[in-house]
Amino acid sequence: MISVEEALEKVLSYVDVLEPEDEPILNSLGRVLAEDVYSDINIPPLDNSAMDGYAVQAESTEGASPTSLRILRIIGEVAAGYIAREEVTSGTAIRIMTGAPIPKGADAVVQFEDTDEEKRKAAKKPLSDIGILRQAAKGLNIRKAGEDISRGSLVLKAGAVLRPQEIGVLASLGKDVVPVIRRPVVAVLATGDELVEIKEPLPPGKIYNSNTYSLAAQVSRYGGIPKILGIARDNIEALEDKIKQARDADLLITSAGVSVGEYDVVKDVLARLGEVTFWTVRMKPGKPLAFGLLRLGKRKIPHLGLPGNPVSSMIAFEQFARPAILKMLGRKNFTKPTIQATSEGRLENRDRRRVFARVMVSKRDGQYFASLAGAQGSGILTSMAQANGLMIVPEDKPAIEVGEEVQVQMLDWNEEM
Repeated sequence: MISVEEALEKVLSYVDVLEPEDEPILNSLGRVLAEDVYSDINIPPLDNSAMDGYAVQAESTEGASPTSLRILRIIGEVAAGYIAREEVTSGTAIRIMTGAPIPKGADAVVQFEDTDEEKRKAAKKPLSDIGILRQAAKGLNIRKAGEDISRGSLVLKAGAVLRPQEIGVLASLGKDVVPVIRRPVVAVLATGDELVEIKEPLPPGKIYNSNTYSLAAQVSRYGGIPKILGIARDNIEALEDKIKQARDADLLITSAGVSVGEYDVVKDVLARLGEVTFWTVRMKPGKPLAFGLLRLGKRKIPHLGLPGNPVSSMIAFEQFARPAILKMLGRKNFTKPTIQATSEGRLENRDRRRVFARVMVSKRDGQYFASLAGAQGSGILTSMAQANGLMIVPEDKPAIEVGEEVQVQMLDWNEEM
């Protein structure tokens, strides 16, 4: 039996970052940028106005105040997206909207609030002139060309995870297609004579194939593309036939068949088709866990054999399959958010394995509290549904007591916590 850290290190050593592909910009959300992005334009492209107001020459406003207005002649108007035909000279102004290019000759923008425009409108006077109430300095309310991004500059580095803000930056550069790391195809296979597909009637002694769907959902959640292979029966021939359908996948995940029972044949097939790197991990739940490399044709495909119990399967996925998928996606950080919380229940650790206990974490008065999310049996999937975290009990700790500080690996992390 090896430690969780040793098992994870071995799994990650067998997977690599996948090759890049071009994706439409909205499909790249959450993906990892595969190449550095440089700009071939200035943003903004021209000096433009940061305010609705009047483009002027600053010297024309010298000495202006609410009691000593400077009257300027209005020679035009320009909106965002248009270029003023007129040139601002001494004693003149052009009415300008936010984002509009600065007219030739202007070196400042006086916002509407610092003019008598509202007073003139109320008096129903034609806007042929405007009174300036405050002196303007050169550059006032002007956004310079290239102020955000300059032509030729490095804008985003390869390896960046694309969030909505990065998508916006790419769009501002006119990028409709983005080079990102390809999503891994993860084949998911359930094993066992007792399994029935969820759309079929349930005969006596059988159970529905829930593992395939929880695992496929986890694959999707962490950025992979699930390829569902269905159910393999508990014999070597059937299992080999199903496994060979994973030849175009980047990772194969099976559930069940990795324990010590007479019908647990996954690790035997793994040995026949490839190599077994380890079997059994010092953790609870999730001890029976096989990992190795399959040789399918000319390809070598990492294979993770998870336990059959649904909770064990999901928790083992979080610890090993999730980091493997993230590495293939080009991510650098494989750890889940972990917090310190106060335990509100007692939990024993008789087996001296690392325990991942299902808990519900709540926050009260700025502190986190963790309570057990129901019974902790590895077949009780509803307690997994009630949990938002996994309380970690170290291998050398015989028990967690009420009121003790514990580490909790968060399954879910949101701003409402």
